[in-house]
Amino acid sequence: MSGTDNPYGGSYGGQMTAKAQFGGAAAASGGNGAGSFIKDTSTAAFPADVMEESRRQPVLVDFWAPWCGPCKQLTPVLERVVNEAQGRVKLVKLNIDDHPAIPGQMGIQSIPAVVAFVDGRPVDGFMGAVPETQIRQFIDKVAGPAGADQAAEIEAAVGEADGLLAAGDVQSAAQLYGAVLQADPENAKAAAGMMRCMIELGDLARASQMLHSLPPEIAGDPAVQAVAKKLEQFEEARKLGDPAALEHQLSLHPDDHETRLKLAKVRNAEGKREEAAEHLLIIMRKDRSFDDDGARRQLVEFFEAWGPKDPNTIAARRRMSSILFA
Repeated sequence: MSGTDNPYGGSYGGQMTAKAQFGGAAAASGGNGAGSFIKDTSTAAFPADVMEESRRQPVLVDFWAPWCGPCKQLTPVLERVVNEAQGRVKLVKLNIDDHPAIPGQMGIQSIPAVVAFVDGRPVDGFMGAVPETQIRQFIDKVAGPAGADQAAEIEAAVGEADGLLAAGDVQSAAQLYGAVLQADPENAKAAAGMMRCMIELGDLARASQMLHSLPPEIAGDPAVQAVAKKLEQFEEARKLGDPAALEHQLSLHPDDHETRLKLAKVRNAEGKREEAAEHLLIIMRKDRSFDDDGARRQLVEFFEAWGPKDPNTIAARRRMSSILFA
C-alpha cells in the first residue's frame, strides 16, 4: 500500500510516500527484549502509545484479532523484524475486537493491517501476511536505511528535491521537501524549497504564511531570503496593473520606461523570466540614467530571486555585462 494506492499518505502537494525519517533511531531504554520495542495498546492509550511516541521514531500499528489466521502468521515475523531493527521503529498492537473505535475511524476493513505513524500521523501501510523481506523493505522506507548517515542522507534528499523542482515535477519535490522537514524541521534549504513549490503551485498566501512562521535563524538563511524576495516581487507585481494594458501602452510609446519596468515585474511574477529580463535590458540599452539605473538594479534583484544557476540568470547576466562594459 504505497504511492497513489496509499490511503494513509498525505503531505503538501500530494500523498506522502518519501521516507519520513532519515537515519537510524536510538534503541529504546530497557534493553533489547520484546518489551523494549513492542507493546499492546487500547483506545484510551492510543494517543500516547502511537501519536506521541511517533514523534520520536516511526511507530507501526498492527491491527489484529484473535480469530484472524493471517494475523497469527504475520505477528511473529513482524515482531522479530521490529526487534532486530533495534529502535528504528516501534510496534504497537491493537486488538480490533476489544477496541473497535480506532480502526473504525481509520477505515480499517481487512486485517491484518499495519499502518506506520510518523510525527503523529499515518504515512504508509500494508495489508495481509506479507513476506519478511517486504516487512524489512517497509521499515527501511518509513525509518530510513539501517546505518545511514543522517546528515548526508538529508543533504542528498534536498538535492534530489531541488532537481525535481528544477525539472518541473513540483508535486514530487514538495513530497520530498516535506519528508526532510519531518526529519529536520530546522532545515532552511528544505523550508525554502517547500515555499518555492507553493509559489510554483500558485499558493502565494501559504508560502507567505510559512515564511512568517519561521524562526529568525532560519528566516535569515540566504535560500529563505531569496524566497522572501520573490514573494515581495510577486506582491508588488499584483499592484502594477493589467499586462495587456501595459503592452498596449508600450506599443504606442516604446520609450515609456516606467511602463516597461512595470511590465518586466509582471512578467517575472508570471514566471516569464526571459521576457522580464528582456524588458529591463532594453531599458538599460536605451537609458542607463532612468530611475538612477533602476533597470539594472531590478535585474539584479531578479537574479537573486532566480538563483545563480538558473539559465535565465546566466543568460541575462552575460547580456547585462556586454551592455555595462561596451
